[in-house]
Amino acid sequence: MKEPDEEEFREFVTNARDTLRGLAYLTCGSWAMADDAVSAALSKLYVRWNRIAAPYAYARRMVVLAAIDETRRPWRREQAASHLLPDHPEPDRFGAVDEALHVRAALAQVPAGQRAVLVLRYYEQLSVEETAEVLGRSQGTVKSQTARGLAALRAALAGDEHRVTTPQRGETS
Repeated sequence: MKEPDEEEFREFVTNARDTLRGLAYLTCGSWAMADDAVSAALSKLYVRWNRIAAPYAYARRMVVLAAIDETRRPWRREQAASHLLPDHPEPDRFGAVDEALHVRAALAQVPAGQRAVLVLRYYEQLSVEETAEVLGRSQGTVKSQTARGLAALRAALAGDEHRVTTPQRGETS
């Protein structure tokens, strides 16, 4: 078996790491877990580097699956006291940042599988077919998980006192 081209792999990692990390964070809701998921995915990618035709697609799939696995591990359910070890920066005075934090907090309340579908569909802007392929699920499952995930996200946002509002048809913001 031929050794992976390290320079080519390093260049890929340099270009894709931040995007993959953001994808993992949105999928699992924790920067530490996101880093673990990206590391696991890139390790698997390195071993198969010479045999993979679409490295970003492979890495994206591995990151999402690893991020979902991270949320399922029992010891990951333990939460540090937020006043001692915050996992996110304090909101600043700017509305867009506050809004993004509230959406991320609401997204963290959506079940892992549904969250993965939402992140792939709306953050990565994949089609139903592409999302189904990445997750190894049927298109019907992706559609139902999208609907359930959006409903869960709406419910989480509705329960938030700083709810993000989207203008309805005909309204202006």
